[in-house]
Amino acid sequence: MEKLIKLLAEIRPDLDFAAETKLVSDGLLDSFDIVAIVSDINDAYGTSIGVTELLPENFDSAEAIYELIQRQSK
Repeated sequence: MEKLIKLLAEIRPDLDFAAETKLVSDGLLDSFDIVAIVSDINDAYGTSIGVTELLPENFDSAEAIYELIQRQSK
């Protein structure tokens, strides 16, 4: 999880990813942010997050993103 928080902070250093729980719902992340996050996650974790996984609930918090990574890594 620490690796993910660091990766996310590099994309949006102005957000507290450890504390925020409604990143997409509150409009803190936009589609460009999501594309950057998915690209960096795919590179860093060797995953391939597909279009069907690009749902707001998968990106509303660092924990949700981490759970997505875990599902994709299986």
